[in-house]
Amino acid sequence: MRSTQYTIRSIPPNLDKALRKQARDSGKSLNEVSVEALAKGAGLSKHRPVFTDLDWLIGSSKKSANELDESQKWINKLPQDLDNLV
Repeated sequence: MRSTQYTIRSIPPNLDKALRKQARDSGKSLNEVSVEALAKGAGLSKHRPVFTDLDWLIGSSKKSANELDESQKWINKLPQDLDNLV
């Protein structure tokens, strides 16, 4: 695989510390961890994040599907730009 070399300056101390810790803990090089962090930040990560912060909400509604559909229809009728109402 062909690659390009970067020189990155002005790394904040907290980022440097976090990357070095991650490299040490994972047994990877600082370069590997840095490239993975760049790829993840650019949306190119091989692993998709799994979000579980709203799992508690799923299935918690006591409303029927029809009631939820009616609520959504009502919401969709609201003005799109509420700033202009003031």
